[in-house]
Amino acid sequence: MKIAIIASVIVGLSFAASAADPDVSKLPPPSAKKDLTYDKDIKSIFEKNCIKCHGPEKQKGKYRIDSLDAVIKGGESKEAAVVAGKSEKSPLVHYLGYIVEEMEMPPKDKEGKSRKLSDEDIGLVRAWVDQGAK
Repeated sequence: MKIAIIASVIVGLSFAASAADPDVSKLPPPSAKKDLTYDKDIKSIFEKNCIKCHGPEKQKGKYRIDSLDAVIKGGESKEAAVVAGKSEKSPLVHYLGYIVEEMEMPPKDKEGKSRKLSDEDIGLVRAWVDQGAK
């Protein structure tokens, strides 16, 4: 009985640690492009890939991507989705990079096939966040 309890605690702690600290080494590197802004460079990526589930008509997880403030604010978790200046700490980047299991965005299709953004687009989002998410 004690062994089962200890094993459960260890599994729980390892799951919590992995959820809290995703492996950011699996993310594509930030783009080298400079002076990125939401309106000029990022909004079109989100409109193409995310607006159906996170736009003005529908907000899964109470998260919207149709304005800069909403993108940064986050959704129902009450945790900021973007940590300006730190893409490696930003949940949005983790989800777009498919490094948080069960939170892949855009989600896999019904057959389980990835709909992940291109490495180039994820790199642009990372660079935008690293440059202050303006």
